[in-house]
Amino acid sequence: DVTDLYLERVEGDRYLVDGRWHEMQRRQEVLRVAGGDPVTITVRSTRHGPLLSDASETLRGIAAKPPATAPPATAPPATASPATAPGQASGSGYGIALRWTALDPGRTIEAVFAIDRASDWAQARAAAELFEVPAQNIVYADVDGNIGYQAPGRIPIRGKGDGRWPAPGWDSAYDWRGFIPFAALPSVRNPERGYVVTANQAVVGPQYPYLISHDWAYGARSQRIHDMLGTALAGGGKLSVPDAARMQLDARNTMAATVVPALAEVPVTGTAAKAMELLRGWDHQQPADGARGTPDAARSAAAAFYNAFWRALLARLFDEIPDDYAPEGSDRSFEVVRTLLANPASPWWDDRRTTEVETAPQILGAALTAAADELRRAQGDDPADWRWGRMHLLTLEHQTFGSSGIGPVEWLFNRGPAGTSGGPAIVNANGWDAGEGYQVNAVPSMRMVVDLSNLDGSRWVQLTGNSGHAFHPNYWDQFELWRTGQTLPMRWDRATIQDEAAETLTLRPAR
Repeated sequence: DVTDLYLERVEGDRYLVDGRWHEMQRRQEVLRVAGGDPVTITVRSTRHGPLLSDASETLRGIAAKPPATAPPATAPPATASPATAPGQASGSGYGIALRWTALDPGRTIEAVFAIDRASDWAQARAAAELFEVPAQNIVYADVDGNIGYQAPGRIPIRGKGDGRWPAPGWDSAYDWRGFIPFAALPSVRNPERGYVVTANQAVVGPQYPYLISHDWAYGARSQRIHDMLGTALAGGGKLSVPDAARMQLDARNTMAATVVPALAEVPVTGTAAKAMELLRGWDHQQPADGARGTPDAARSAAAAFYNAFWRALLARLFDEIPDDYAPEGSDRSFEVVRTLLANPASPWWDDRRTTEVETAPQILGAALTAAADELRRAQGDDPADWRWGRMHLLTLEHQTFGSSGIGPVEWLFNRGPAGTSGGPAIVNANGWDAGEGYQVNAVPSMRMVVDLSNLDGSRWVQLTGNSGHAFHPNYWDQFELWRTGQTLPMRWDRATIQDEAAETLTLRPAR
């Protein structure tokens, strides 16, 4: 959590701190435009950082009606300059500045090269100490069997406040006091359990003396990884490269494991009642597809019904929330729903769009019925034929031309859609947003399993391919491997690379 917004009391090019006016810093930046005239902008900064409200209409609107009023100044600035601020109607008012570690000069690029050269835990940690922004999870392993975890980054120590709300810039009590010492950042080497799990979950408890963040994942993915590793290693078991690769593809929806039992006694009829049979005995895995009659087909059909229900449930539970802020359906939403399931009298169960006051069973039943109706219309009358991969679709969109709005251009540069397994807060984290639809909006863009006892036995795959040229055969030749959980050899030994090379490219300097 390394960014804070500050509400600044401004007057022209000066701003208020502790009752005294201070001069802003001003600089000009020239943006060169291909095929057009250069654009010059003026950036104004307070002691906290640049005034984003000079450029953002949204922030300018907040600054125009601030939630707080600054105290009066006790002394004038050394040199008053009441010039009108860009984007404001007059030279007086409020602005919003950004304090962010990434805006400070740093040594992160040096850290990257130092990590590349590190040959043991001590050198890796020394390199990580140089890594300032963005804060990361770094995992470590070496050929001697050591493993470790290090959280690097410049994470601020605040005076007052915790960064979740814009702070009053005119009160220096809210300024940053420094950064968490590197020696105090979370770190572990060779834990007794024999493994390290990092899946964006909290890595410190409430006893930790500093604030790192309030915005952790809620632990569904990390707990599932813990559980799989614990089972695999029980009784002295060992992990192989294929074992690790299978774990990366795990698509178990641990949130569904809590929600589904609450549906057992919900009265439904018709297609919904028939679809409920899909959930009985479901192991909560979410494969994309499967041939009819196979276990994967049953799992995929159940996943399709459950996720359609989940989306319909969130829409009914949180009808009070504007569409722009609809819950996305990941583990944060689950934690709220889990609490509500234990409190069926909560007013959140009432659908305010109706005159009736609904109960929990009514809302659950309405969501199950809506899900069954949606899938019947989209995939047919027989729930056994429903498939998660027909809904949970990934389109590979080119970064530049993929959303051009020109059909032939998008056809040329984009690929898909294609059905994928998994979901949010799942080990195979192919996310989707319940407020938008089932389309995939986040993926693990690369998978890798490294064998430190036999580096040539390592495996990896990336999302698309090694070429950015739409006509090249390597433009997206790895996608189907990635989608179906396959990997490619990741060779390290020079002799192996030379023996297996299909072609060799030699670059020679011009003479």
